[in-house]
Amino acid sequence: MPLKAVALNATLKTSDAKDPSSTDRMIGLIDKALSEYDVVTEVLRLADFNIKPGVTSDEGAGDDWPDIRAKLLNADILLLATPIWLGQPSSLCKRALERMDAFLEETDDQGRMVSYGRVAAVAVVGNEDGAHHVSAELYQALNDVGFTIPANAVAYWVGEAMGSTNFVDLGKVPKVVTKAVDMLARNTAHLAGLLKAKQYPGEGS
Repeated sequence: MPLKAVALNATLKTSDAKDPSSTDRMIGLIDKALSEYDVVTEVLRLADFNIKPGVTSDEGAGDDWPDIRAKLLNADILLLATPIWLGQPSSLCKRALERMDAFLEETDDQGRMVSYGRVAAVAVVGNEDGAHHVSAELYQALNDVGFTIPANAVAYWVGEAMGSTNFVDLGKVPKVVTKAVDMLARNTAHLAGLLKAKQYPGEGS
């Protein structure tokens, strides 16, 4: 049975935006690499949804997060992909993480969060330095809410400081990025398979 992945694209651009998304391009590379390990990926562009502010799993009428949450928990892998804005993950990325804060209280009868057994990886794009800072923020947050981070589970690209070239504008993807994408896919699929076969022990195990 193939592994399932959900990629959350935290670009600030909606799907009908005129300008292409660098974050979307990076997700495409990772999706292709994951498919080599029998992983099927669904991409959700957060800007297309009404994700209400809050830290619960359902913030009431009109909130699209409950459906997104259901897809996350039905998957084996979460890919959280964000551009860098003002040296930080995008506001949509942070909102998704804030909504996942609810996982801290949503546990089974053995004290395991609903997110346990799922693997998370990170993708970052931007035009300034800061990919390590952003991935560090996301790693910590994802681990806090119960996801497992594989070795080298980040792929990123940052352009020249003060430059105007975006990742989506590159004629050819740099070899170092391709290598990082392949490593992310290989390690993420491997760990997701292991955790799918054998869940973490619960309290009193």
